[in-house]
Amino acid sequence: MVKNLQVFSEDNSINLRRVHSLISKLKSDFDLNILFLSVSFISSDKLKKINKNHLKHNYNTDIITFDYSDTEKEIDGEMLISFQQAKINAKKYKVSYSDELNRLVIHGVLHLLDYDDNNKKNKTIMIQMENKLINRYNFTLLEGR
Repeated sequence: MVKNLQVFSEDNSINLRRVHSLISKLKSDFDLNILFLSVSFISSDKLKKINKNHLKHNYNTDIITFDYSDTEKEIDGEMLISFQQAKINAKKYKVSYSDELNRLVIHGVLHLLDYDDNNKKNKTIMIQMENKLINRYNFTLLEGR
């Protein structure tokens, strides 16, 4: 288990220990110090409210990441992931729900490492890194699979 990591899910099918394992692998690969990290899998409605209130965006999204750290190698932040949007994305992109959850957790960690997807070039770089890490950590975040 990773110290200073809290994982919460409103979807009981998500295995919190496996999320810890994925974060642990990312921590090791990127040689990170986790001061504090919260990963929450919440409803689309809750995430949309947070998106509107904190980022002034009035639309659904799959993940919001808040980075409180001062340096690149230290993680201090929050990841809020819509498990409902993850299910929609999985159908849309013809991947499993588990693979989409993996991608979103990796995506959030990359944001905390200052990767960005704010333009076409950065988005391409981020997607390439996501794909590389998804292939490296090919395991499920769901119970009983």
